[in-house]
Amino acid sequence: MNDILAKILDTKKTEIATARQMRSEADMLREAKSRKDLRGFARAIENKIALGKPAVIAEIKKASPSKGVIRENFNPVDIASSYAAHGAACLSVLTDVKFFQGSYDYLRQARAACTLPVLRKDFMIDPYQIVHARAIGADCILLIVAALAPQQLREFEDIATELGMDVLVEVHDRAELDLALELKTSLVGINNRNLRSFETSLQTTLDLLSAIPEGKRVITESGILTVDDVKLMRDNNVQAFLVGEAFMRAEEPGAALQELFFHA
Repeated sequence: MNDILAKILDTKKTEIATARQMRSEADMLREAKSRKDLRGFARAIENKIALGKPAVIAEIKKASPSKGVIRENFNPVDIASSYAAHGAACLSVLTDVKFFQGSYDYLRQARAACTLPVLRKDFMIDPYQIVHARAIGADCILLIVAALAPQQLREFEDIATELGMDVLVEVHDRAELDLALELKTSLVGINNRNLRSFETSLQTTLDLLSAIPEGKRVITESGILTVDDVKLMRDNNVQAFLVGEAFMRAEEPGAALQELFFHA
């Protein structure tokens, strides 16, 4: 499996082993449980949709493995404030250091700059990361079906739920979707970007819609670049979006968000 995802997951194993030596999971768990500042991630999405508006999870991302540095002038506080002022429902903050030039501090700073709930966007392969996510302030974690065994998906969801966090489960195809639908979470992200080749197609979301039961909230991820893309999704009753790159390249990310989703 010589692809980007495999490289990222191998690196994660080393990072987690190092982190465990620096701080025990038990110590991290005490901090995570002591925090009383949860913001409802899934609730924020539903509240926005109830108002007849698209629910945008606006991403804070400095770089990616396929594109390199996306935003040179990178200030998480300014970006988070801009998103919050222009209608975002939630934030997604990349915390992967090696491949996305992310940082745990970026999540802390972004969350402190506004009142929006925050997703820790990373590659979760160990319970330690989930506990750590809450300890640094995350309100939601991402579980990528392509990176985890079914038993891990269930175990990690339970840990996150116990800590009060929401879970966004991410899929790329029908086989992954079937596994995702076994989880309790209502949030099903369909990533239009192939994590192995990093190519993007909105057809991925459209092809999977008929297999998703009521009670699940579809979030389309990646490749939403134009007003027509948004209209295509909303016409197919997809009302929640995770968008990053289109905003990160704009001078004012929040203004780009408003133009893409609330232009009328």
